[in-house]
Amino acid sequence: MHARPAFVVALTGGIASGKDTVSRCFEAHGIAIYDADWAAREVTQPGTEALKRIINIFGHQVIKTDGQLDRRQMRQHIFANPKARQILEASIHPYIRCWLYQHAQADTGPYCLLAIPLLVECLEHYRWIHRVLLVDVDETAQIKRLMTRDDIDEDLALRMLAAQSSRQQRLDIADDVIHNNGDSEKLNARVATLHTQYLALAHQTRKKTGIPRPYDHEKQP
Repeated sequence: MHARPAFVVALTGGIASGKDTVSRCFEAHGIAIYDADWAAREVTQPGTEALKRIINIFGHQVIKTDGQLDRRQMRQHIFANPKARQILEASIHPYIRCWLYQHAQADTGPYCLLAIPLLVECLEHYRWIHRVLLVDVDETAQIKRLMTRDDIDEDLALRMLAAQSSRQQRLDIADDVIHNNGDSEKLNARVATLHTQYLALAHQTRKKTGIPRPYDHEKQP
């Protein structure tokens, strides 16, 4: 049995909702952020078991000449083929979850954040988190930001949004919500309020004698 991390907040939100911006705000308060997208890069480095699985499934055409995963090609492929996306997620997400768990468990701060874009789709695997923070934004803004950020057309942007959980599904699992309308002053104030709240909750969690039983974390495949 593994010890449950002290206090963990899962940060989620739709694609291009502004999760990175919110993460930087929490980092300014000295809080560590462990990002699932970064974890995905770490666990699919050349020679890793996860990358070997991807090659076995999709072939060497998704690998660059330097041995790295061609993420742009893979992204275009999976969003054009929902079945391929499901296969890819099932192949690498166990490794990502293990990476996030290990880093959360080793964290020495008052609390930490896990940035997990696809939390709705895999919430059952994160029973050990304490709280869910949603970065919310309207779909029109999402599409514009996504097209600009990834240099893609509107059709691909819409398909990428459609491949994720709905805005309502994300709201349904959220304990806290940040409405990211682009106002940096309001965003900073909201993060400061949540930071104070999470510090208090983390302190209460440590004082409890009835902390939930340690979570028997899934083994890395």
